[in-house]
Amino acid sequence: MSSHDESRFATGVYEARLERAAELTRNAHLDALLITPGPDLRFLLGSRAQSFERLTCLVIPASGETPSVVIPKLELASLKGSAAGELGLRVVDWVDGVDPYRIVKSVLNAGARVAVTDVMPALHLLPLAEQFGSLPVSATPLLRELRMVKDASEIEALRRAGAAIDRVHARMGEFLRAGRTEAEVGVDIAAALVEESHTEADFVIVGSGPHGADPHHLVSDRVIEDGDVVVIDIGGPVEPGYFSDSTRTYVLGEPDEEVAARFAELERAQAAAVAAVRPGVTAESIDAAARDVLAAAGLADYFVHRTGHGIGLSVHEDPYIVAGNDLVLQAGMAFSIEPGIYFPGSWGARIEDIVVVTDDGCESMNTRPHGLTRLP
Repeated sequence: MSSHDESRFATGVYEARLERAAELTRNAHLDALLITPGPDLRFLLGSRAQSFERLTCLVIPASGETPSVVIPKLELASLKGSAAGELGLRVVDWVDGVDPYRIVKSVLNAGARVAVTDVMPALHLLPLAEQFGSLPVSATPLLRELRMVKDASEIEALRRAGAAIDRVHARMGEFLRAGRTEAEVGVDIAAALVEESHTEADFVIVGSGPHGADPHHLVSDRVIEDGDVVVIDIGGPVEPGYFSDSTRTYVLGEPDEEVAARFAELERAQAAAVAAVRPGVTAESIDAAARDVLAAAGLADYFVHRTGHGIGLSVHEDPYIVAGNDLVLQAGMAFSIEPGIYFPGSWGARIEDIVVVTDDGCESMNTRPHGLTRLP
C-alpha cells in the first residue's frame, strides 16, 4: 500500500492494472475503454471521484498509449487522492460550455470502437454514442476478468475487512437483547462497524423472529423477544475500499428442538460448500454442495437464494455462486458462502463467510463460530 495514503494501493498496482486493461481491450478487438466514476475507476486509479451531470471519464486506449482523464476543471481536486498524478496520466480538464463528449472522441481515432463500464449513467452514455455514431459495447466481460481474481494486496485488504467484521460480531452481546427494537440494535451495530475500522456501515440487517424469514429485511420497530431467532447480516468497506460481509444467527435464550435441528442442517450445508471450494471446480458445484445437504434434510424449499456472490470493491460482484454458472474457479477469486433457511411467518437463519480460493482449497476471511449463538 502507498506509504503516504492508506486509501489506495501503491502506484505500481494501478500501473499494472491499466496495462492489463489495455491488453484485454486489444484482445477484444476494441480501441478503448471508457470508465466513469464507480468501482471500476477506483480499481484502475484508486479514485473516489463521484458521477455527476458533468462528465468525468478515464480513457484507456488499446494501443498502449498513455490513458487520459477527461474531467471538469471544478472536479480536479477529486484526482488528488488517486494514482493519476504519479502514473503521469494525461489530464484534460474542461469548463461549462465545452462539450466533454467531443473531447473524449478527440482523444481517440475517428471511428474508434469503444467499451464502457456498466455503471456509466445514460446521461453520459447516450451523448457518447452520438459522438461515436453507435452505442458503445459493454466493458463488463473485460472488467470482470480484471477484477474477479484478486491479487495479494486485495486479499490482504479482504483479510482486514473480515477481521474487522468478526470483531463486530464478537460484540453482539452488547447490542442484542430482548426488549430492544431491531432499529435500536441496528444503530449500535452501525456505530460498532465504524469503531472497528470500517469507513461506514454499508448495510445492517437485524431480522428477529418472523422478520428473519425475509433474507433482505433491514431493521424495523419490532421489539425483540425472549426466544427469538435473530439473523444479523452486516458489512461495509475497510480501506482501501474492500468490503466485509458476514452473517451469523443468534437466539435469545434456549432454542426449541426443531429450530436447533434445522439449524444444525444449515451448519452442515455451509460447511459442505466451504469444503468443496478449490481451483478447477465450477461455481455452480459450490451452490450444489450446500443445496444437496438441505435437500436431503427436506429443507430445499426453504433455501430461496443463491449460495454466494463475489466481493471486493463492490459488495456484490463476480463470481456468483449459483446454479447455472459453469465458471471454473481460480485461485484468488473471492466470494461469500451463505446458505440460509427461511420459514415465512416464523423464523429464518443464515450463515455467511467470505472465502478466497487458494491453490488447494480456500481461506476463510471470517473465523467466528458458525453455530446458533445463544445470548442471555
